[in-house]
Amino acid sequence: MENKISKYKRKTVYTDLKPFCTFAKDNDFMEAIEWKNGEGFDVEISSTLNERFSLTYGEFKALQELIKVLDK
Repeated sequence: MENKISKYKRKTVYTDLKPFCTFAKDNDFMEAIEWKNGEGFDVEISSTLNERFSLTYGEFKALQELIKVLDK
């Protein structure tokens, strides 16, 4: 059985957290990496508590709607 391995480049965006978060320290950052299939993305937050989570674009849309309601 032949194993198929593919190599590809990933779409990634990165930012320092200090301009966005009053609790951020030097070298704290956030990075979003789009999935190869384009259906979602991984988020990595490197700060006091390191976090990594994944969302589909549908889940992200739902989260945006929830935050809009919170902001009212």
